Amino acid sequence: MPEKILIVEDETALRETLAYTLEREGFAVRAVADGVKALEATAEQNPDIILLDIMLPGIDGFEVCRRLRAKMNVPILMLTARENEIDRVVGLEMGADDYIIKPFHMRELVARIKAHLRRVRLFREEKNPAPDEVPPQEPIVSGDLSINIARGEAIRNGNPLPLKPKEYELLLYFARHRGQALSREQILERVWGWEYTGDSRTVDVHVRWLREKIEPDPANPVRLVTVRGAGYRFEG
Repeated sequence: MPEKILIVEDETALRETLAYTLEREGFAVRAVADGVKALEATAEQNPDIILLDIMLPGIDGFEVCRRLRAKMNVPILMLTARENEIDRVVGLEMGADDYIIKPFHMRELVARIKAHLRRVRLFREEKNPAPDEVPPQEPIVSGDLSINIARGEAIRNGNPLPLKPKEYELLLYFARHRGQALSREQILERVWGWEYTGDSRTVDVHVRWLREKIEPDPANPVRLVTVRGAGYRFEG
């Protein structure tokens, strides 16, 4: 079955161009022009990925993103003609996975889409491995925190952590490289699956979310620490 993409874009020409391009790439595409229809289409279609414009009539893209993220972990790529850094921060705070500035090259957009979908597939395979295909993997333990790789879950103080897929991937990447200073560029490439393009804010936002779940005091992290001028380091 082809993977499903929902396009939410009020500009008719761009919406039609996106739909045409992505259908030629083999995706099943549905396109709508406003936030209300986006919420309805998501409930009906359960898409694998969403392209979401910010400037929409009625409910704007930020609010649509917030409502969707509260219900599902589907990748959300926000599209906007605005280059304001505050907009980027707000979009990421609402739970967007990527942020693409208009005008953009279709080739780059398609590459980003495929990268996000590839990461979702890999996450699902890791979380639900076939017993005869995946060798046993020892849990990674750090104090009261353990990562059960075979089950695709993290546990703290005996309780499973409610991690989103990207948060789990990020934690696993840090834990597998404990003691190493990892740059934002490395993290973007390895966890998000696309080359660094100049905006590392998404890493910082996800690190903050992760700290809220794995640190005794998120404001003073001792497990996932900042390395000044370098990035982050996981202390095992």
